[in-house]
Amino acid sequence: SFPGGRRDPADGDAVATALRETREELGVTVAATSVWGQLRTLPDRHGMTVAPVVANLGPLEALTLNPNPDEVEEVFTLPLTHLLREENQGYTHFRTASSYRYTLPVFLNGPHKVWGLTAIITELTLELLVPGRY
Repeated sequence: SFPGGRRDPADGDAVATALRETREELGVTVAATSVWGQLRTLPDRHGMTVAPVVANLGPLEALTLNPNPDEVEEVFTLPLTHLLREENQGYTHFRTASSYRYTLPVFLNGPHKVWGLTAIITELTLELLVPGRY
C-alpha cells in the first residue's frame, strides 16, 4: 500500500497529511512544491474517505528510504514499464452468493500482487500519467 493515515489536527489539508505520513512511514521528506495534485477521493472498505496525493519524488536511485519498522514491513517499487505491460494487468471479481458485486484492478508478476485500494490508486495514477497507454 502507499503511505497514508488519518489526518491530524495540525494537518492543514490532505496534501499536508500525505506529506507527513510519507515522512513518518518512509523517512522521506517531500517538498510541497513536488506535489502534482490530488486524485479523486475514494472510499476504503471501512467506510473512510481516502484522498490520494501524487508527487514527484525524483529518481528512485537518489532517494534514501528509512522505513519505520512499526508501520512498514517491506518497501518495493514497480516501474511504469512493468505496470503498462498487459500481461501484468488483471482484474479481481468480488461477488455475493448470487452475483458479481464489483470488479477491481490487480497488477501481477512483480515482487507482490498489487490489489485492492492500492491497485485502484495505481490505476488512477496510470490514467493520469500515461493517458491512452493504459
